[in-house]
Amino acid sequence: MQLHKRDVVEAATTLLDSYGIADLSMRRLARELDVSAGALYWHFANKQQLLGAVADRILEPVHTRPGDWRDRIMGLCGQLREALLSHTDGAELVSASLAAGQSAVMVDLLAALGEAATDAGVAPDNAEVTARTVVYYVLGFTADEQSRLQWDAAGADVVQPVWTENPTARFGFGLGLLVDGIAAHSRAGA
Repeated sequence: MQLHKRDVVEAATTLLDSYGIADLSMRRLARELDVSAGALYWHFANKQQLLGAVADRILEPVHTRPGDWRDRIMGLCGQLREALLSHTDGAELVSASLAAGQSAVMVDLLAALGEAATDAGVAPDNAEVTARTVVYYVLGFTADEQSRLQWDAAGADVVQPVWTENPTARFGFGLGLLVDGIAAHSRAGA
């Protein structure tokens, strides 16, 4: 059986969902696929490239939809959160891939968010930092949310503060603060 790149990514995604990022290794993946570790390096030069491909797989459902700049930012960030939550350690893996510059989909997502920021009136020189600020909020919020879910799943007796109730509403509130800040910054600069 010939090993295809998409098969490697699917198997890695399955391992991620089953065991988390800490247990997603090239050796374990090779065992799962019943190949030598060297066979994986035919498709990916290193683990970072593999994780970037898994990040792109996680982010596949995230797409820009028509609307004004606010709707595009809110929509993209909501989709990003949903995509991250749909995979064990999704926020951690995508964050690592972003930091390593390994996710092509994240590059496109940042460009779309930067375009929305520019449409809001943010200076083009600041569009990327605006986009990254919004993405960092989504990644941080979702990583915290996933950590709490993992603690709960493990049966840990952790006192949950009231502010952890209704994470979707809290996420929307925080994102609204950022969007309002973008609008205020744009009005101040005009």
